[in-house]
Amino acid sequence: MFLLRAAGILLLLLCAHSLGAPPSFSVDYQNDCFRKDGEQFRYISGSIHYSRIPRVYWKDRLLKMYMAGLNAIQTYIPWNYHEESPGQYNFSGDRDVEYFLKLAQDVGLLVILRPGPYICAEWDMGGLPAWLLHKKDIVLRSSDPDYIAAVDKWMGKLLPMMKPYLYQNGGPIITVQVENEYGSYFACDYNYMRHLSKLFRSHLGEEVVLFTTDGAGLGYLKCGSIQSLYATVDFGPGANVTAAFEAQRHAERHGPLVNSEFYTGWLDHWGSRHSVVSSATVAKTLNKMLVLGANVNLYMFIGGTNFGYWNGANAPYGPQPTSYDYDAPLTEAGDFTEKYFAIREVIKMYRKIPEGPIPPTTPKYAYSAVKMKKLQTVSDALEKLSFSGPVKSMYPQTFVELRQAFGYVLYRTKLPVNCSTPTPLSSPLNGVHDRAYVSVDGVAVGILERNKVITINVTGKAGSQVDLLVENMGRINYGKDNNDFKGLVSNLNLGKDTLKGWTMYSLSIDEAVSQGLLWETKPAPTNPPQPAALSLPAFYGGSFVIPDGIPDLPQDTYIKLPKWRKGQVWINGFNLGRYWPTRGPQVTLFVPASILSTAAPNNVTVLELEGAPCSSGPCTVEFTTTPILNATVQSDYKQPRMFTKVDLL
Repeated sequence: MFLLRAAGILLLLLCAHSLGAPPSFSVDYQNDCFRKDGEQFRYISGSIHYSRIPRVYWKDRLLKMYMAGLNAIQTYIPWNYHEESPGQYNFSGDRDVEYFLKLAQDVGLLVILRPGPYICAEWDMGGLPAWLLHKKDIVLRSSDPDYIAAVDKWMGKLLPMMKPYLYQNGGPIITVQVENEYGSYFACDYNYMRHLSKLFRSHLGEEVVLFTTDGAGLGYLKCGSIQSLYATVDFGPGANVTAAFEAQRHAERHGPLVNSEFYTGWLDHWGSRHSVVSSATVAKTLNKMLVLGANVNLYMFIGGTNFGYWNGANAPYGPQPTSYDYDAPLTEAGDFTEKYFAIREVIKMYRKIPEGPIPPTTPKYAYSAVKMKKLQTVSDALEKLSFSGPVKSMYPQTFVELRQAFGYVLYRTKLPVNCSTPTPLSSPLNGVHDRAYVSVDGVAVGILERNKVITINVTGKAGSQVDLLVENMGRINYGKDNNDFKGLVSNLNLGKDTLKGWTMYSLSIDEAVSQGLLWETKPAPTNPPQPAALSLPAFYGGSFVIPDGIPDLPQDTYIKLPKWRKGQVWINGFNLGRYWPTRGPQVTLFVPASILSTAAPNNVTVLELEGAPCSSGPCTVEFTTTPILNATVQSDYKQPRMFTKVDLL
């Protein structure tokens, strides 16, 4: 009787403890695993970037990830997405990261959070805001006091917002990464990493698991890992799994094996082939890791889209396209692939897959072709585009000096002498960042391009007006060249003489488009005849109606610009991103249904930078149900070997 009573009391105590015990997540160094609520735990996660997916589709994508058998997701927080101007924070709409975290938890997914401050991610400047470059000699990702002050302020805003979502506090976040692949950066500043560690602890507490991620090599881990932060590695399919995890074991003799970025595909660059990685290769390496008991995050599980100007670039300068499809298990538009089901079959061998139907692929619709008409050239629309007005200076100023982060700036000067014969207009220090569309007295004469074309010939009379529309094509996001200033970052020469006396116009094109300013009708000035090969940068507009009587419309679609060359496209004021079919590999741009309307005509605005097809044939844009991401035009940009980020340094 006594033994029965004692057993009953013990059972009651255990039940009471289990009911009252707070949630916990920790590293078990004795058993080389994670512990979740005291139980051994292994995550199989997938990367999804909320900043690359419209808010209305977050739940759809998360559900598809959950039904693949994942029990966690991994996401970055891009600093520059939330603080575009110092002290002005935006966490609403598509930037509502708290809502995203709640959705993940509601779906049944844990979260691995990567708040930076630097994230890489093929995102403009690796997530660092361009306004940091107001201090020209700032050393990013270091103990530079101005950089640290900005980081402290940002993390003082962000991390307290994240704290309620930690697993220990009833939320979904099980681990938080500090910095990102710091071992690949030249600074190797241990004091900086120690500062971040203390900063994160001060805001998030002592219980949360903080970790680092670096390439699976001792050279990366040397500068990327420090005590108090759990060191993990990243590597792709086809790698020597045993050797890669042995590298992690040099930094962490005990604890769980973790591949924080197992690459399901790879990034693209304009002018290079679309990266494709076979499903079989991904599945095989995934199985090799899981059989070892490793924790794995699949980067990416869905890539999404670099809407607007958010794409990054690599050095030597090679910008990434609008699509971030990544050849991931879910396509840019969230559609299933063979790779999705191959991965699901591997996961089935190690954990129970959720029961029930998988959410369907979102339907696509090919709307009618839209006839476009010329609205006005950029130079004709200057008063509407330059909200802040002209800035005059002896020498050209950069985007940062003009307080402009993205898009385009018009630089204007005059020819100081007669150029009756072709005279070189050059950027001897390769200072056009990144592309300049050059005209003389309203006639397009050529294009200067970073690393590719630093000289063109011009003719004209003394006093002729020279315009350069300079495009920021995306800041470098990886390696030592993060301090990527935009605009004319050094002087231009005419022959041997430096051009002086500049007038610069910051262009608020997105605001002008969304306010409909470019559609206001008035007689367009007559521009001089343009050479057949090139035209002045100009805006074109058209509209289409989606019938409201047809069920399930609007639907997603892809926009295609046949015979257009390079530019930017908006629908209903939403910046879909850049198109450049003459260089490829991307030809179509993803159009989410959420920006379309059945209640009013849908306005399409195109900024064509080189030459529209309107003078020689049909002036239309088209819609299709099928993306084209692999139509590469030959380029001299050398595609780095996949899965080896050192090749991008």
